[in-house]
Amino acid sequence: MTHPLIDADSLRHALDGDTPPLVLDCRVRLNDPEAGAALWRQAHVPGSLHLDLDRDLSGPRDAGSGAGGRHPLPSHADFTATLQRLGVAPEREVVVLDDAGGQLAAARAWWMLSEWAGHPRVRLLDGGLAAWEGINGDWEVGEGAPPAPSQWAPEFDDSRFVVLEEMASTAALKVDARAGERYRGEVEPMDPRAGHIPGAVNRPCSLNLDDNGRFKSPEALARELPQTSQQDPGVIAYCGSGVTACHDILAYRLAGLPAPRLYVGSWSEWSGDPARPAETGPATAS
Repeated sequence: MTHPLIDADSLRHALDGDTPPLVLDCRVRLNDPEAGAALWRQAHVPGSLHLDLDRDLSGPRDAGSGAGGRHPLPSHADFTATLQRLGVAPEREVVVLDDAGGQLAAARAWWMLSEWAGHPRVRLLDGGLAAWEGINGDWEVGEGAPPAPSQWAPEFDDSRFVVLEEMASTAALKVDARAGERYRGEVEPMDPRAGHIPGAVNRPCSLNLDDNGRFKSPEALARELPQTSQQDPGVIAYCGSGVTACHDILAYRLAGLPAPRLYVGSWSEWSGDPARPAETGPATAS
């Protein structure tokens, strides 16, 4: 597979080439389901299409492949229809981007396309739209013509995620991608209870980025990311609703480490079940 990142200058040159990539704009505001599409219509990378977290990258609760939580996966059929509508095909490179260094929700799109659907050529714009603005990249306004549809039928790899029952029983290292104050249970603005899954360690996805909003070097990520000495059962990443955890998964890939599996339901599903235990405070040494 291709390298998971592309810089803004390389994207600009690729868009001017004979076989430009398909650019998917994944901007989202979690408190406003319509904001992402509105931001895209106002100004976007020329030729890019909007990929919506709620409508395209999520399915109805308990109806998709990864049940539960605020952003469960869509069904295979629904996501296939989305990809075909957008013209996604394995022979054409795809670039995903947002305005949060990949955290909302470009890394989720990268994971769904690359890790789950098996597209071989998916890259995330390193630094996001701030990097595009930094090179004085061109902008486009409005919706433009609809894309030519594709006929791609992905072969999904459902082993790349886990559901609630496995998360409750596995001995895998659990890595929580939320901000430290949410992990510790000091605040909880979205989900039923505060805290974290017992035994989980905290790796806020924001720590994957440097001061310029770009991913840190592979060497730095390899030093910083939580790891287990066991090859099996490995690592599982989670967050609030299976979105920012994908940023951690991408960081593991960049570091040359085995990619964690995703707990799609994440804390929004776990905390909604009063029978599931929760811990608060910082992680304790084992």
